[in-house]
Parts: sequence; C-alpha cells; structure tokens
Amino acid sequence: MPASRARSALLAGTVIALLLGCSGGGGAGGEPTTDRGAAPPVTGPAQSTPTSAPATPSTPRPASLTIAAIGVENLRVIPYEGTTDDTAGTRIQNRGLAAGPYGEQGGVGPGEIGNHLVTAHCLSNGGPLRRLPDLDEGDSVQVGSGGTVYTYEITDTRTTSFRSARSLAEQRAAVPGFPGRRPTQAVITISTCLTLEDDAAGNYWRDDHGNPEHRVDKIGVLSAARQPR
Repeated sequence: MPASRARSALLAGTVIALLLGCSGGGGAGGEPTTDRGAAPPVTGPAQSTPTSAPATPSTPRPASLTIAAIGVENLRVIPYEGTTDDTAGTRIQNRGLAAGPYGEQGGVGPGEIGNHLVTAHCLSNGGPLRRLPDLDEGDSVQVGSGGTVYTYEITDTRTTSFRSARSLAEQRAAVPGFPGRRPTQAVITISTCLTLEDDAAGNYWRDDHGNPEHRVDKIGVLSAARQPR
C-alpha cells in the first residue's frame, strides 16, 4: 500500500530526540518446500547483458543498497549467517550498516531465488532506513554485489511483530508471508523498526536489543540484473 512521503517531515523533527535500536502478504508467489537456486536471467530496457547468481547458493558477498526514492545511496550490506535482528545482526546495524542474514533461518544472496533479507536501523546509528515507510509500490531498489547490479521493484508492504513466532516466520520465509512455500522468484525484504509508530500508539515494549515490537517490511521482486560497463 502506498505510503505518504509527507511522513519524512515528522521523522526529521523527532529522530533527534530518539536514539533507539531498530530493524525490521508477500507479493511473490511460489510452491510448497524450500529449495533455493539462482534467479533466471532477467533484462530491462537499455540494460546490458544480465547475469544471474550461481546455481547453488554460496556465502553471499558484501553488497551495497541504493534506494533513490528515499535518499539511500550505497548503504553497505554485511552478510552473516543468522536471522533478522539477532545479536550478530544488531551489532552490524549498530555500526550504521545494513545486515543481510542468510542460512537456514536467514535468506539468500542478492539475485538468488528466495528471499534476500536486509535490515538496518531507522533512528539510531545514523538511521539509514528512517524513510523506509515512505517507499511506495513501483519504486526501485538496487543491490550491487560481485560486479552485478540487481534491480528490484517494490510490490508489497508488510508489518512484522517480533512478539509473534508466526509473524517472524512469515517475514523470514523464502516466499514472504508463506512459510514452507517453495520460491520461484528472487525477492527482497527490506526491514526497519516502527519505533515512532509504536510509541505513538502507547506500545513501549522492547526486546533485549532495545528494538520495538513492530517492523515495516518492503517486499520487492527482481526485475533486472546487469553488469556495469
């Protein structure tokens, strides 16, 4: 669902006063299990010859995240074996970077079939994803990794509760929103906390890392992959 970009002005006025940790129905379809492979070659207008990820997922390389619509440029994404907003991921985010969990409880690498998970703070440590709620359907997200730039188109918005095992399973699923379903597309989930929204609703719950209950997740589907000339 589209979000109003007017929210940015509200965040600008309140972000200085809040130094809290944060991180965060998929529009991607699939079929029942969790076998992950490489995304098929994809092309777009005026793109150079696309490339795809290896046939067998390997340890993802560090990546950079660019979201022009909300002013994010070359945010470094550090891959690690784990799951969203765990201790290891929070330590990465506390350095002002984005965390990219992979493995059995995480996601896949950029461009691979399955769910590429990216989390970062919205308020503390520079708040690199403070404007993530403003991202609209149809906006583009670019992830650069290993000499390839992967472009995803935002197709959906989800809210995750870190107090609900089911909600967490839906966020981390290979097909966002559908745990256990076999993925057929390369998708991305970009997540950050909804600290301001939770506080405004009187929900001051925090986890062991100081994160609020709710996260906003922006889901995107791979639309192109190219190697810069």
